[in-house]
Amino acid sequence: MPQLPAPAYPAEVRARLEADAKEVIARYPDSRSALLPLLHLVQSEEGYVSRTGMALCAELLDLTTAEVTAVATFYSMYRRRPSGDYQVGVCTNTLCAVMGGDAIFDRLKQHLGVGNNETTEDGKVTLEHIECNAACDFAPVVMVNWEFFDNQTPESATQLVDDLIAGHTVEPTRGAPLCSYKETARILAGFPDERPGAVEATGGAGPASLVGLRLAKGEELHPKVVAPRGETARAEAPQDRPQPGAEHLSSHDAPQQTSASDPEHPAGPAAEEGE
Repeated sequence: MPQLPAPAYPAEVRARLEADAKEVIARYPDSRSALLPLLHLVQSEEGYVSRTGMALCAELLDLTTAEVTAVATFYSMYRRRPSGDYQVGVCTNTLCAVMGGDAIFDRLKQHLGVGNNETTEDGKVTLEHIECNAACDFAPVVMVNWEFFDNQTPESATQLVDDLIAGHTVEPTRGAPLCSYKETARILAGFPDERPGAVEATGGAGPASLVGLRLAKGEELHPKVVAPRGETARAEAPQDRPQPGAEHLSSHDAPQQTSASDPEHPAGPAAEEGE
C-alpha cells in the first residue's frame, strides 16, 4: 500500500542535523558522495535509518528517495528499524562457526529471548548474526557496536550481554572503549570521538594478526610443529627442533596423492597439463 510522506524532524533536530550535514558535504567535491556518512549521521539521531532520515538525505543531496533507499538497504550497517543501545553481532561465517560461533549465537538467542535482528524488550541489546567480522585469527568473535570481543565462548558471551543489560562497564578485547550505538554511528559519520583517551586507546592489530607481517620482515618466530591427525605431538628437545627456515608441514599442508604423483589412482580422463 502507498505510504504517507515521511514525517518531518522537529525544527531544532532538523537545524542541528543540517548544520552537521553541511560540514560532511563540504568534504566531498561531489555532494552525492556524502550519502554514506549522512546515513550514519541520521542513524546517530534515531538509532536507525528512518524514512524521515532518508528523506532529509535526499533533500540535502538533491537525490531521489529511491536512490537513498537503494543505498540504505544495500549496506547491513544501516539499521532499518529501531535498535538497541548495543548491537551484538555474532560471526557465524565458516571459521567462527566451526570454532563455536553457531553455539554462541544459539545460546544468546535462547538467553535473551530474541531472534536474529531482534531487540530485547528493555531496548538494550539487538542480536544479529554477521557473515564475517574480519577477525578470523581470533575466532570465534563477537562484536558490540563494531568493537571486538575475541575468542568468545557461549559462557563468556552470555556474561557479556548480561553486563551490557546491567549497565556494567565492558571493555573490548582491543580497540576503543565501548560507547552506545548512536555514538558509534556519529563517529562513523566522520565526527571526532571526543571521549578522553578514546582515540589513543584504539591501538593496532592483535598479535595473531601480525604474525605474517613479522615473517615478511624476516623476524624469526618460534617454530611450532602441528602433529598429523591421530598422532600425539611429542615434546622436542632443543636439538630436535627444526632450524629456522625449515619446512613445517601439518597434515593439512602435506602434499596429497594426485593423479600425477599416484598413477595407480588416476583422477579421471582429464589429460595432464601439456598433453
